Amino acid sequence: MPWWANVLVSVAAALLLAWLVLIVVLMRSGRGRPGLTEAARLLPDVLRLVSRLARDRSLPLGVRMRLWLLLAYLASPIDIIPDFVPVAGYADDAIIVALTLRSVVRRAGSSPLKHHWPGTPEGLTVVRRLAGLGGETATEDV
Repeated sequence: MPWWANVLVSVAAALLLAWLVLIVVLMRSGRGRPGLTEAARLLPDVLRLVSRLARDRSLPLGVRMRLWLLLAYLASPIDIIPDFVPVAGYADDAIIVALTLRSVVRRAGSSPLKHHWPGTPEGLTVVRRLAGLGGETATEDV
């Protein structure tokens, strides 16, 4: 086998290994996280929330960039786990949304979530839990 074929096989194997490690990390970070199933049901409201937050100029630029990157990832046909894979296909999207919202709340606070939330108070409670705000209810101001 020529040297370039060995390099190609090695690169392909390394990419496959990195992809598998990323899947394991995503699944482990989502284990025990409350509300992933509820988050999947709230997807339209969460997408509107992320879009509104990304356009909010009062948020720091780094936060808005994370949100735009999240929207690009969700719109992209290329996923870490393809959406046609039952359960896991959409679970990776929910986990990535939860991790991004958690980083947004850590940087910008929780009040932008409440201000921009388009759905029900119960849905906001689920999003707040996903964002790492614990058992706080949607009516509490933080």
